[in-house]
Amino acid sequence: MKNYIRKERLKDYLLVIIGASIVAIAYNLFLLPAKLAAGGLSGISTILYELYHYSPALTQMLMNIPIIILGWFILGSDFSGKTIVGTFWVPLVIWLTKDIPFTITNPLLGAIYGGVILGTGLGIVYIGNGSTGGTAAIAQIIKKFTGKSSGISQLIVDGVVVTASLIVFDLETTLFALLAIYVTSKTIDFVQLRTSASKLILIITEEEEKVQTLIKEGIDRGLTKVQSVGGYTNEHKTMILCVAEQQEAVELKKLLQEEVPAAFVIFLNASEILGRGFTLDKYDGQKL
Repeated sequence: MKNYIRKERLKDYLLVIIGASIVAIAYNLFLLPAKLAAGGLSGISTILYELYHYSPALTQMLMNIPIIILGWFILGSDFSGKTIVGTFWVPLVIWLTKDIPFTITNPLLGAIYGGVILGTGLGIVYIGNGSTGGTAAIAQIIKKFTGKSSGISQLIVDGVVVTASLIVFDLETTLFALLAIYVTSKTIDFVQLRTSASKLILIITEEEEKVQTLIKEGIDRGLTKVQSVGGYTNEHKTMILCVAEQQEAVELKKLLQEEVPAAFVIFLNASEILGRGFTLDKYDGQKL
């Protein structure tokens, strides 16, 4: 158990480092060159860089110190430990990549692509139960006390910073920054849910044995049968639930149309699948 906990904690710290590196690169590649104060301390450092040419890396590191202390008391020592790693790693990578070539100065491209990459980095950090410090830590505090998602919490905090950027930048640039924040918040939630191409398939049929054979032999997936009653006919039927990958779902659709055309079938997007055949090996522990 101790080894498992140690491995999980190491994995969390590794996720924080990877995510923080992506955040820093997004800042130097898109946000700073396009003059997008897309919320957070990165947005504040962009404003200060534009006004006084202060080093963004140094600015972020200094402003993070009081926020780390606040996070330590509210979110716990483990979270703050990861926050310290993220807090120092982001400005370090910003400093190391400050002369990165091929920067994007177009504000629209910066808002869209910068928002996606920034949100991906932050989402990875949050999966590791950490933070990159700054207002990201404040957003996690808001999430803890309000129950809002990480993306929405980040949107609330960053919106305040972007509104303040009107003092330095024109309205058009500020609107692009707001777009970047929106894209970032949606990407954060997407990454945390790890939305996949898997499908939840609901099949209502009177030919349950036939459908069961098609699923087992046709796409080699498991299923669950639920007894149901039609609301219009009051007839008893079987509803079969099955989760499959995208290509398997396509193949099953073809088989159902050929073999059981009268079946009522619904295909739903599944955001995250845990268990045998997805996060565990399909045949783990089974005798073949």
